[in-house]
Amino acid sequence: MPLTIGVPREVFAGEKRVATVPDVVEKLIKLGFKVAVESGAGDAANFSDEVYRTAGAEIVDGAAKLWAGSDIVFKVRGPSSEEVGLLRDGGTLVSFIWPAQNPDLLKQLATKKATVLAIDSLPRTLSRAQKMDALTSQAGVAGYRAVIEAANAFGRFFNGQITAAGKVPPAKVFVAGAGVAGLAAIGTAAGLGAIVRANDTRAEVADQVVSLGGEFVKVDYEEEGSGGGGYAKVMSEGFQQAQREMYAKQAKEVDIIITTALIPGKPAPKLITADMVKSMKPGSVIVDMAAEQGGNCELTEPGQVAVKHGVTIVGYTDLVSRLARQSSTLYSSNLFRLTEELCKTKDGIIDVNMEDEAIRGLTVIKEGSITWPPPAPKLPAAPPAAAKPAAAAPAAKKGHGHGGSSEPMPGNKLAIMFGVVAALFWFVGANAPAAFLAHFTVFVLACFVGYMVVWNVKPALHTPLMSVTNAISSIIAIGALVQIAPPLAGDLARPEEWIRWLAVGGIVLATINMFGGFAVTQRMLAMFRK
Repeated sequence: MPLTIGVPREVFAGEKRVATVPDVVEKLIKLGFKVAVESGAGDAANFSDEVYRTAGAEIVDGAAKLWAGSDIVFKVRGPSSEEVGLLRDGGTLVSFIWPAQNPDLLKQLATKKATVLAIDSLPRTLSRAQKMDALTSQAGVAGYRAVIEAANAFGRFFNGQITAAGKVPPAKVFVAGAGVAGLAAIGTAAGLGAIVRANDTRAEVADQVVSLGGEFVKVDYEEEGSGGGGYAKVMSEGFQQAQREMYAKQAKEVDIIITTALIPGKPAPKLITADMVKSMKPGSVIVDMAAEQGGNCELTEPGQVAVKHGVTIVGYTDLVSRLARQSSTLYSSNLFRLTEELCKTKDGIIDVNMEDEAIRGLTVIKEGSITWPPPAPKLPAAPPAAAKPAAAAPAAKKGHGHGGSSEPMPGNKLAIMFGVVAALFWFVGANAPAAFLAHFTVFVLACFVGYMVVWNVKPALHTPLMSVTNAISSIIAIGALVQIAPPLAGDLARPEEWIRWLAVGGIVLATINMFGGFAVTQRMLAMFRK
């Protein structure tokens, strides 16, 4: 019998998202499942009961009836105590759980002999898990919305303008934390025309910041901040002091600060102090995206917009819900991809395979047994050690070979090679006609010069260069034209007919080569232009 997936209405205050949208309902039915949706579950995200019904879902009145009739429950927020009581014994729940912060919830769910998949526990380092990564999809929405909220609270344009009424300078935005949410905020703010700066403890994100149109502001302190799994780690006191000094400087200069810093299982770090808020220009804005976990700003009031020292501090905890339709669509797509992994047979039956690293990471309770935290991820096998040579070769002298690391060719081999080449050239010069010798000399020089030119070009430009040289090499068209042209006075008779037609074919191919080469060059070079 195919299983029934139930989608209840979210009961968390202010939550407007829904776990499944009508388009995904159709896909779940194709996998063999039945889908039941509580009446009104999608209203806040602008998905009516009628649209769900048209997609093939059954509309159920009342949460108790929906939970009782569902083998699998899809939710956004973790269940309340009342909802845990409604969960069918031995049922399956897929939702945000945050097991590190909610140990009591795990114990309650375990008493129901349930199987619980926490979408927030997905191993994000697995490339195949990206399609199921709801944290990333929701963080991207939050980062975008944070900039929209900042623009709403800010008293000026984001982009600079010159009008008849005067000049408007562009807004300066500083983003603290360049994870998924931070990068989304950087791209959105830059797209609106602001001058964007950003900082992160992970040095590897600097290039991503620049690629989105921002400037990476580095802390004057050397320490790596990557904590594994795509998150940052807690930094040393020395780094934090240098970071505070940098934040204090930015607070005096910028108009808008957007903070995104979070560390899994810990309160949000305090990055913006009350003194920094006081130093900001009147009318400035702070959007604290970590407000739900306590906030990155000391003066943040979670869930509220507060004005302190002339600075508007936005502490909304429902940024993602403020784009409920978009975030619900992305989240439901993540759950559908997870369902595909659980139901590879497409018969409406799931298999929670604990041998699958991604599924194992998600599964925090299996049939009533708490399985969180998962074991450490398997590391790739170390490459076999290279066998030591019997005798170490003498080190090459610095400056010889390529980059000083390769040995030069032995003198006797080099002498033999030059001798063979010289003998070959002597033979050609002694026996070939004078006209051929002139062409042969040009050919050899062209090969040598062309080789040296191409060899010394930066790899990033190889493709555009190759297309240009390919087009230029079509100078062969000149030779073909000579073969077709009528003979001059004193010349021999016209060439044979087959030579003429070969020349015509050469011109056609060379023309295609020339035009195609330059066309490809222009398209390739366009990729290097902003």
